[in-house]
Amino acid sequence: MKGRQIILDHLNGREAAALMVDGKLHDFLIDADAPRPGTIYRAKALKPMKGQGGIFLETPDGNAFLRQIKGIAPGDMLNVQLTGYAEEGKALPVTAKLLFKSRYAIVTPDAPGLNISRQIREDDTRDELMLIAKDEMQGNDMGLILRSSCVEAASEDIAEDIRAMAALAHSVVNEAGNTAETLTEGDGPHVQAWRDWAEPADVVTEAGSFETHGVLEALEALQTAEVRLSGGAKLYIEPTRALVAVDVNTGNDGSLAAGLKANFACAKELPRQLRLRGLGGQIVLDLAPMPKKDRRGFEASLRAQLKADGIDTVLAGWTPLGCYELQRKRARLPLSEVLT
Repeated sequence: MKGRQIILDHLNGREAAALMVDGKLHDFLIDADAPRPGTIYRAKALKPMKGQGGIFLETPDGNAFLRQIKGIAPGDMLNVQLTGYAEEGKALPVTAKLLFKSRYAIVTPDAPGLNISRQIREDDTRDELMLIAKDEMQGNDMGLILRSSCVEAASEDIAEDIRAMAALAHSVVNEAGNTAETLTEGDGPHVQAWRDWAEPADVVTEAGSFETHGVLEALEALQTAEVRLSGGAKLYIEPTRALVAVDVNTGNDGSLAAGLKANFACAKELPRQLRLRGLGGQIVLDLAPMPKKDRRGFEASLRAQLKADGIDTVLAGWTPLGCYELQRKRARLPLSEVLT
């Protein structure tokens, strides 16, 4: 089926959302038992770990780790936000830089100033949005970022979104207390879909839509290591305790350019696979053989795809053995764990 579809349903009793683009699963969100990223806590400072450049905090969901020591003493209360999922046996990753994010607006209490997404380039549109921002944030010392989705939105909707996020930010930031507490929970899959999948799409909400729209079939394919690429090439994605290993195979292509074609096909498909499978951390690519002169082109292609992906990923570079390394934020839990 051509076009974009946002499908809101439940899977194994968990709230979930799927984004289908031209009949292909492009993104998938599912709730988990772990605290949701975006959750904001009032936390109590515990023991600083100077060797690790951070401090442990007490939260209602267990210990958290903040990569900051300066100005924090044991016993201090501070507001922090959950940035992702914790690895097994490790503390929750948090930041002191709070973001209140919605479909059109992001309010930044610790970063004053009015900003508009760089993806909005038309001067007239930027001027109109700046007027809305100034009107709604007048007398407010918090910062504001207007997202690229504002281009297709009505002025009233943008203004309402700004007011809602600013009110929530004020409520959370000004709430005092001397015990660890959850101040606001992160968004669930259905709200995330509304917030982040802002491009025009058909929205499907009927129960059982995952089955009728091919989502379950696509999820089943993600349970295997093998991924078929164009030209007969293949990827094998295998998580281990230490890292995610990705092997690129040229398949039956025996041409001189087989390795180059397979590696570029990997660069195009890998971000989608990592996103759907919920994989992060250290990722090592064992690429197919290709001339060293083509490495720069491969990196450029991979960088462009990862930028569009939206999950923070650092391109660490080449190893002496010719593998390529990535370091990816653990923004989601592994799909294999959530579906069990």
